Amino acid sequence: MNITEDKNVLRWVIIGFSVVTVSIILWNTYVFFQGVKEMERKNIAEYATAVKDLQNAPKNAYIGDLGFTVAQNMTSIPLIRVTYKGEISTRNLPANIEETDTVRIKQLIEIYKSQNEPYIINYEGKPISTIYYGNSDVINKIKYYPLALVVVMVLFSFVIWFFYRSTKASEQNKLWAGMAKESAHQIGTPLSSLVGWTHILRDSKVEPSYIDEMEKDINRLKTITDRFSKIGSVPKLVKADVVEETRQATDYLKNRVSKLVEITMDLPEQPIPVLLNKELYAWVIENLIKNGIDAMKGKGALHVFVKAEVRQVSIQISDTGKGIPKNDWKRIFTPGFTTKKRGWGLGLSLAKRIIHDYHKGKIKVMDSKKNVGTTFEITIDRI
Repeated sequence: MNITEDKNVLRWVIIGFSVVTVSIILWNTYVFFQGVKEMERKNIAEYATAVKDLQNAPKNAYIGDLGFTVAQNMTSIPLIRVTYKGEISTRNLPANIEETDTVRIKQLIEIYKSQNEPYIINYEGKPISTIYYGNSDVINKIKYYPLALVVVMVLFSFVIWFFYRSTKASEQNKLWAGMAKESAHQIGTPLSSLVGWTHILRDSKVEPSYIDEMEKDINRLKTITDRFSKIGSVPKLVKADVVEETRQATDYLKNRVSKLVEITMDLPEQPIPVLLNKELYAWVIENLIKNGIDAMKGKGALHVFVKAEVRQVSIQISDTGKGIPKNDWKRIFTPGFTTKKRGWGLGLSLAKRIIHDYHKGKIKVMDSKKNVGTTFEITIDRI
């Protein structure tokens, strides 16, 4: 049995133990509840006996203090006693109900009849009065205890589930970070070799322009390696012009995409200083542009717009692609979620982490319409 199977078995054992524990508590609560009701029924019987003895005792007969004590001690159970003549006496009713309010008294009698079976007082084989009694405050509190217990258990289960999901997400983040760092390490070895080969080629009779292009791609690979190596660690932010960084990231892809894709930019002439990690920011811009190109299936128009606001700078990237359903606007930033037939659903989740966690900014779908296009917006605080 592997570790995953062990965790699954342990999880089911915990769930089973929790269900058994809750069942035992609920059963004991039910038994206790019934016991209290039976005890109150006996108290009513004692009260009825005391009332009968007091009412039917011969004149000048000594009956002791027991009957008076029992009758006076009935202070917790609300009751209504109706004699065979229709006379009504009450004990422990809610403060807002008067004994003369016959309408409310009749309503209470119906309520008490639904809660407990009325107790009939007989004398010499004939009924002389009926006691209608409701639940005491103790029973009313116990009645809601199982519900409160279930709510607590649901909240407890939610906390366990949330902790499990958080732990699982943390493990996945560590896995992706480890894979990224290992990829950067693996790319570094052949990259160093390629740098050496370019020096050899420059000493040979090779067209210099070819080597220049090779060096551009090698530098590009170095940038990608640097990006991957920074995943999982807090990157260093430096003061940079977000306008120029956006221009460079866009220009790089603009020169390498199909001529069927028209990429335009609307950038301020004045620099806008912000705290950036240049490599990771460029990665986000390139990722959004590539997603736009994929959404347009390699043909359409893509526009990059940078707007300076009082405290923030807004970077908007719009495409003329197929659009994103509104119920997916937030889900697309979830790791593993993708609308593509091919893809791992990591690009936008990493983009959100770079902007949200590292740069303390925001990234969102600003607008999207089916077969019209999508606009992503990034906002970052200005210095």
